[in-house]
Amino acid sequence: MSNKKTKSEEPTDSPVEFSVEKILDSRVVNGKVEYFLKWKGYSSDENSWEPEENLDCDDLIQAFKESRRKKEAKEDGSGRRSKLKESTEDGKSTPAKRKPTSDKKFGFDRGLTPEEIVGAADHNGKLMFLMKWKNASNADLVPAEQANIRCPQIVIKFYESRLSWQNPESKVESTDDA
Repeated sequence: MSNKKTKSEEPTDSPVEFSVEKILDSRVVNGKVEYFLKWKGYSSDENSWEPEENLDCDDLIQAFKESRRKKEAKEDGSGRRSKLKESTEDGKSTPAKRKPTSDKKFGFDRGLTPEEIVGAADHNGKLMFLMKWKNASNADLVPAEQANIRCPQIVIKFYESRLSWQNPESKVESTDDA
């Protein structure tokens, strides 16, 4: 099996293939498994989440799963098999419940200093800002309500950078042309 991913969204005639160096993590998004990949010949800044169906590196996926099983069994201390799958009496395995992600800190709870707002989005009817933090490599979505209170100058700078002013002279010219 090759350690390649085919990138079909490229506009060239033949698909571009990238080699996977290592699988770093996995997650499930909308019922689909995704892997966090380190690409051969690229820096860690280029690591990316990719859906399992786009990958052609079954050997690396199996090695990653086995490594994770061993690590979790060691953490468990009982020597039992993986916490991810528990065997039933008929020998079939069923997924174990996922640990709550509430111990993971996001946004201002990380205790970092905000640097700038790089974007905004509507999340379930609430305005959210994508906040870049000083001395941190990843950004977080934070509620605009929190940002307005905790870093109002950064919010103002974000809005000001997106303002477009209409020149009064161009407005007069456009009415004269009619």
